[in-house]
Amino acid sequence: MSTIIVTGLEVEARIARRAGLPVIVVAGKPDRRAGLIAQTIASGATGLISFGIAGGLDPNLAPGTVLLPETVHTDRGETFYADAAWRKRLLAHIPGAVSGAIYGGEAVVTRAAEKRMLFGSTKATAVDLESGPVARAATGAGVPFVVLRSVADPAHRNLPRAAVLGLNDEGKVAYATVLGQAVRNLHQFPALLSIAFETRRALAAMHAIAVPSPGFHALPVEA
Repeated sequence: MSTIIVTGLEVEARIARRAGLPVIVVAGKPDRRAGLIAQTIASGATGLISFGIAGGLDPNLAPGTVLLPETVHTDRGETFYADAAWRKRLLAHIPGAVSGAIYGGEAVVTRAAEKRMLFGSTKATAVDLESGPVARAATGAGVPFVVLRSVADPAHRNLPRAAVLGLNDEGKVAYATVLGQAVRNLHQFPALLSIAFETRRALAAMHAIAVPSPGFHALPVEA
């Protein structure tokens, strides 16, 4: 097998495939995410990349900021370390990427107040749902991993209910659900428009770096 890119959304997967590596989408509940990642490692993955967008926690980071964190903190109190040599190779291709930590949550962080609390307690730059199980499974199996993300919703942004409920277990947007929620609560429309714009900036940043490059590939064991 080879290095596998792990995403939570199908739109992220479409971008990630430009890197020329296999991609898995691990949307849905935490147990499903963990199970799919474990299956991937059991099938012979030699490295994992947690790839996609993230919710901003650091108030200084704008949408579209690329993140290449050194550590992953989880809501279980764990800290995992990304492969240092692999990160160094990626930084050579993405010199402006922000280091630091990322927070691997098990649920979407929707409120700005909760983001402030998480930033204060962890100093993590952002939060996503895939980096935690990727880091946990990879570390447990002795497989190298890195996290490559970009900020979508900034730290001050509250996510409306329509944005959170509008994703299915395949990582695709359920537009009927989003529209139905928005129609029932029209006050959500301004926030949805802002999130759409911010997400587009974040995805554009990932699109710009997802090109075939040796930096994406895990270092061979003998290196």
